[in-house]
Amino acid sequence: MHTIWKGSISFGLVNIPIKLHAATEDKDIKLRSLHKKCHTPIKYEKMCPVCEEELSIGDIVKGYEIAKGKFVILEEEELNELKRTTEEKAVEIIDFIKMEEIDPIYYDRSYYMSPNEGGVKAYGLLRKALIESKKAGLAKIVMRSKEQLAVIRVLENTLLMETIHFPDEVRNAADVPNVPAEDQVSKKEIDTAILLIDQLTTTFEPEKYTDEYRSKLMELIESKRTGKELVTPKEKKQAANVTDLMAALQASIDKTKMKTEEKPKPKKKATRTKKAQ
Repeated sequence: MHTIWKGSISFGLVNIPIKLHAATEDKDIKLRSLHKKCHTPIKYEKMCPVCEEELSIGDIVKGYEIAKGKFVILEEEELNELKRTTEEKAVEIIDFIKMEEIDPIYYDRSYYMSPNEGGVKAYGLLRKALIESKKAGLAKIVMRSKEQLAVIRVLENTLLMETIHFPDEVRNAADVPNVPAEDQVSKKEIDTAILLIDQLTTTFEPEKYTDEYRSKLMELIESKRTGKELVTPKEKKQAANVTDLMAALQASIDKTKMKTEEKPKPKKKATRTKKAQ
C-alpha cells in the first residue's frame, strides 16, 4: 500500500513514528474531452484574457481577492516559510472523546496508519488503550499546507485516522430554505411509515452494495471496444519546410517595386538661359 505521508503521533510524552496510507480510492471512470471533428484530446491552456498570452508556471503568482477586482499578492517564499513554521510532521492528540459525539457531517477523508521504524510497540500501546477505553483520539495535523482536525480510532486491528472539518467549515442547517417547522402528518401516516422502515431494516453489509452506473458504463465501453468502435485522433499537420522559391522571389520583387514607386521623385534644378546678344 502506497505511503502518502510520514510523521509521528504524539500523546503526552509518547511519540509513535507512523506512515499514512489512503483508506479509500476514487473509482470514478475518467472520460476525456475530445474535439468532435478530429477526436483529438482538448488542451486546457493557462491564458491571460487581457494580455492574450499563454502563461508558464513562472508567470503565475498567488493572490487573495479581498474585494471585487482587488487582490493581495502572496509570494511563493512567504507561503513556503509559513508552511515550514506550521508543518512539523506530527499528529498531536489533544483530547480523547467518544466517537458517537461526532456527527457524520464532520467527516472528510480516511487514512490507515502503520508503524514506521521503531514504532511497533508504541503503536500497539495506543491501539490497545483506545480499545480498552472505548475512546478515540482527537488530533491536529498539517497536510497539504492545511491544518486539519482528525479522529484516531481502531478499525479491524489497525489505527485509522479520519480528518474532520472545523466547525466553521460546516454550514448551519438552520440556513437551509423551505424546511417546514412542524410535521403536518397524521398518526396513521406515521405508523405506516414506521412499518415500512421496520420491513426494510437489515444489518449493514457494505459488500452487497455496488455502483450500478459505473458497472453499466464499463459494459458500454467494453461493448464498443469489442465492436471495434474505436477512433484515432488525426495527426497534426507538420509545417512544410520547403518554400515555393518562385513565389518568394516574386513577393520580394513586388515588395521592392512597391518601395521604389513610393519614393518621391527628385525635383529638377532650374537652368538659367543666356540672354540673346
